[in-house]
Formats: sequence, structure tokens, C-alpha cells
Amino acid sequence: MPTITVDQIERLCKAALMRHGAEDWIAASVARATAAAESVGNKICGLYYLDSYCRQLVSGRVNGTVDPVVTRPRPGAVYVDAGLGFAQPAFERGLPVALEAARENGIASLAICHAHTCTSLGYFTDQIARAGFIGFGATNATPIVAPPGGSHRVIGTNPIAFAVPDGQGGVAMQFDQSTTTVALGKITMAKAAGETIPEGWAVDADGQPTTDPDAALQGSLVSMGGYKGWGLGLMAELLAAGMTGSRNAMDVPPLKATDGPPHDLGQFYTLIDPGLSDAFGSRLERVSQGVAQDPGARMPGQGRVAATQVELSDASWAELQALAGPA
Repeated sequence: MPTITVDQIERLCKAALMRHGAEDWIAASVARATAAAESVGNKICGLYYLDSYCRQLVSGRVNGTVDPVVTRPRPGAVYVDAGLGFAQPAFERGLPVALEAARENGIASLAICHAHTCTSLGYFTDQIARAGFIGFGATNATPIVAPPGGSHRVIGTNPIAFAVPDGQGGVAMQFDQSTTTVALGKITMAKAAGETIPEGWAVDADGQPTTDPDAALQGSLVSMGGYKGWGLGLMAELLAAGMTGSRNAMDVPPLKATDGPPHDLGQFYTLIDPGLSDAFGSRLERVSQGVAQDPGARMPGQGRVAATQVELSDASWAELQALAGPA
């Protein structure tokens, strides 16, 4: 397997997106997010999506030239209409306004409306934390989860993410996960590789546990912790769709399909100034010290270092070069 620098991945991603119809700054924004995912081993949110991004630019499922519109209808509320374009440039345009609102009010919300899938929520909450604010994010996706005891899909994997600043321009804690036991991409990747999946990840169309990824895709993923994860997924659904005016998961078509209507997804973020409490820093330190008492224990996301180069499969490297075209 070839070893490729993350900078090279970002450069080729940008070239691929521009070659298929995205404007320069939009392609750069999406490419940064894609390369960042690869740098921390998050394959599902990295190059895994690039081919579909390119095909959907050509088919019109995503608009690669739209300029996001930022509004601030209330002092602590920022809305960005992504115009059925990519989520990354919409967030990029809205974040400075949301940070200003959070500084002024102590807390602010940032709603990204009518956007393409954002893939990794942690990529965005990380930026909020590095700017000195506590960040929470939620989004929804294609329906793949039935309620416990049910068989009709109602919500998606509906990820949630948290990030906490360390007070020095870094991140003290980063937590990013789907509200299902596993992300959908791990099921589709297992199917593509001809592998089975662990029992407990999904049930088939009859509601029975399965280790067959194809049966899982015909059935439902399992919410983490049963009713507990189901409740978190529902809350993510209400925030992502209800607070942005974007689609409910039940109305979202498959994310990687070339043709069809735009994703029209929403992402909803909350930014909190830790300076609202004089005790926040000391309480964070107390918790961190408690976690550190046990060898090998750590705060979520702590100690994660982004790589400057990564190994790609031969197939992924060939696909990236083909999508980018001649240098």
C-alpha cells in the first residue's frame, strides 16, 4: 500500500472536486475536511465519500458553486442557508458570525440549513473548541434505524459530537459518534469487502440479529444502549431537521447515490463560552486528573495526533488520482 502525505491527499481532493464542477474555495473547504479525516484514521468520513461527491457534482445532487447565505435573526442565533451545497463551506462562512454571537451572549446556536452530508461532525466541533468555546453538534442522515421493538426505519445514524477547549487554543476533550452501535459506513464497507459484521450491530428485516451486512442494510442498525441511544438519536433528529428546516431522516435518499434529489440535510451546533463560569477550568482539570489516575485511561480524544502521511489501499490511491485527473 502506498504512503501518501495528507497535504497531497488534500491537493488531489481539491483538484478532483474542481474538475467535476466545484468552485475553488468550495473545493478547498471540502478537501480540507476530507484530508483531516484521513489524517486521524477516520476512513468513513475521508476518501470513502470523494467519488460520490464528484459524481453528485456532475449529476446536480450537490451544488458546487452556490454561495452560502448567513443571517442572524436573533442576537444568539445564526442561520446559514447552504443552498443545497456542501456543508463544509457553509460552516466556514457561518462560524465567525456564530463565534461573535457567543462572545456577546455567552451562548449561541449555529444552524446549517439545506446542506449536503457533513460526514464528520467532530471536524466542526473541534474548530469551535479551538476558538475557545464548548461545542455541541448534531445531524441526521438516511433512515436506517427503527425504534426498539419496531421494524420501520425512522431515523438515521444521527451523529452527535462534543468538544471542550483546554484554554490554550487546543482541545481538552473531543467526543464524536453515531447514536447507533456502529456507523452505517462500517456496514457498507464490510459488504464491499465480503466480510461479516459482529452480532449486535444490526438486525435483519424481520428484527432478528444478523452478522450479514447485506441483511443489515435491508433491516435496521441497532441504537447504542437500546432506548438510551434511540432517545439521543431522536433528539439529534429534532435539532438537525426541526431547527434548520431541512429534511427529516425518513425523507432523505441514500447519501452516496449518484442521482436523485439533493440531500437537504441540517446540522445544528451550540457554542458555549466556558467563561460564563469561573469554575469551569478548575472543574475540567479536576476531572482530567481523576481520569489520569488509571494507566491507559484518557479523556475522549485526548492524545490524538493527526498524521502527516497515511497509508492508502492501492484501489483508493488509484481512484484519487483518476478523479483528480492529469497534474
